[in-house]
Amino acid sequence: MDKVPMTVRGEQQLRQELERLMKRRPIITQAIAEARELGDLKENAEYHAAREEQGICEAQIRDIEYKLSVAQVIDIAKMPNNGKVIFGSTVALIDCNTDDEVTYQIVGDDEADIKKNLISINSPIARGLIGKEEGDEVSITVPGGVKEFEIDSVKYV
Repeated sequence: MDKVPMTVRGEQQLRQELERLMKRRPIITQAIAEARELGDLKENAEYHAAREEQGICEAQIRDIEYKLSVAQVIDIAKMPNNGKVIFGSTVALIDCNTDDEVTYQIVGDDEADIKKNLISINSPIARGLIGKEEGDEVSITVPGGVKEFEIDSVKYV
C-alpha cells in the first residue's frame, strides 16, 4: 500500500478525532443497554437509533485508523527551505492577470479546506506548483480555464 502524505497538524487532528470517538464508544454502548431494558426491540426507536449511531462511530474509527496506518507524516518545518514548492509548503502566488495575491498551503486530501487556503496535493493548482521555485511563472489549468501565476514566496512552516 502506498503511503499517503499528511502534515503534522493533519495527523494531530485525526488523532484528536479518534480519541473523541473512542470516548464516545462506552456512552453509545450504555445507551444500547438502557434501550434494551425498555423491552420489545422491534419497536424500540431508542435502541435502533443507538445501534445506528454505534455503526457510524465504528465506521469512523476504522476509517481514521486506516488513514493513520497509511499516513506518511511530513514535518515541513524540519526541512531546509530551498525555495522549491513541495508537500506542506505555503506558497504565495500573484495572479499575473489581476495582480491579486493568494496564499495556499499544500496538504493531504483529508486536510484540504479551501476556506482556510489549504489545498489538496491532488488539486490542479498544487499539481501545477509542485517542483517549481520562487520567482517562477506557472500556467495552471483550472476548471475556469488557464491561470497564470508568479510564485512570490515559498515558506516551510
